Amino acid sequence: MKKYIALFFTHSGAIKFQRYSKKNNILCELMPVPRKLSSNCGVCAKFVYQENVSEIVDEEIEEIYEIVDDKYNLVYEEN
Repeated sequence: MKKYIALFFTHSGAIKFQRYSKKNNILCELMPVPRKLSSNCGVCAKFVYQENVSEIVDEEIEEIYEIVDDKYNLVYEEN
């Protein structure tokens, strides 16, 4: 399973994503944004997802990073 961190524009966006994840059986945890990353709202979602993350992107998501060996690889960025 792949691990990701999603950054959001707002706290409400993070909460919506958490609800969506729970409804769709995606393991997800809200947490403070790691210092290495920046965010507008300071809250991120750490989640596990096997499919293509572009399938779950919505307008609330600012960036998504895949976590590989304790490093963050940018896989999605809102334009």
